[in-house]
Amino acid sequence: MRTFWSVTFCAAAAMYSAFANAAESAYPSRPVRMVVPFPPGAASDFLARVLGQKLTEVWAQQIVVDNRTGIIGSELASRAAADGYTVMITTSSLLYREAIYDKPSVVTLRDFIPVTEAVKQALVLAVSPALPAKSVQELVMLAKAKPGQLNFGTGGNGSASHLAGELFRILTGIKVLHVPYKGLPQALPDLLGGRLQYVFGTPESMLPLVNDGKLRLLALTSARRSQSLPDVPTLAESGVPGYEFAGWIGVMLPMGTARDLVHKLHQEIARILRLADVRQKLEVNASEIVANTPEEFTAYLRAELARWKKVAKEANIHVE
Repeated sequence: MRTFWSVTFCAAAAMYSAFANAAESAYPSRPVRMVVPFPPGAASDFLARVLGQKLTEVWAQQIVVDNRTGIIGSELASRAAADGYTVMITTSSLLYREAIYDKPSVVTLRDFIPVTEAVKQALVLAVSPALPAKSVQELVMLAKAKPGQLNFGTGGNGSASHLAGELFRILTGIKVLHVPYKGLPQALPDLLGGRLQYVFGTPESMLPLVNDGKLRLLALTSARRSQSLPDVPTLAESGVPGYEFAGWIGVMLPMGTARDLVHKLHQEIARILRLADVRQKLEVNASEIVANTPEEFTAYLRAELARWKKVAKEANIHVE
């Protein structure tokens, strides 16, 4: 026999569930904040503004892009209420940091629910024109002939350019000196001046210098050639079998966000990413739209974290 209190409890629970479902179905009913842990003008910031404009049109709610450069942005997003009103647009650097730090303050799959890998982008291998190497194989031969005498610059320990360079070093067996900078732009004067011999950088930062004859482009880091750079060979086809490196920009929500909200956001963002005008804006400079599911993105992140932890261990990249 059901007591008065059990009936009351069941009624209250049903009422709460109804209110919760109604709130989720009405989402969003107020402005949504997009946290971007990078400065204005970065690729992740550009993606956030493209998505924000389209989501504002669909939802009739303002999308506020909040640039919080560095790990502080990821920490802020991880502590936000899990109500769907804080979204993070981040990059593979979040995972690279986790791979090399003993005690990272943000742990990707502990603190966030992946929504979708929006865009994947390869890097390019560029060398100083002062270097006699005109191909990847010539660069490898030169490095082996002068062990420890060639320098490669990066955007810092654990950056995409660093891990791309370490993977290149491991697969070719060369001995080179890693020179970290606060950011890859800070490395460019030394590369142009011949004090660095090569870098792995984003196409948008390297191609203008290549087109002006200030740098020489050797290869692309992706597994296959890019439609936007069809004449640039991959490292794998340039004599480094098994080489594949591509950074990503993804969408995440704080852990604990209701699954209905996760999938609603995924459906809207995946639809937007497939729009022709959005593809035209984003699929440039060796970038490609992915728009995978939360489950696919989660599985990819697990595999990538294991991969880069292995690379970090072999390269002895370690930060306490």
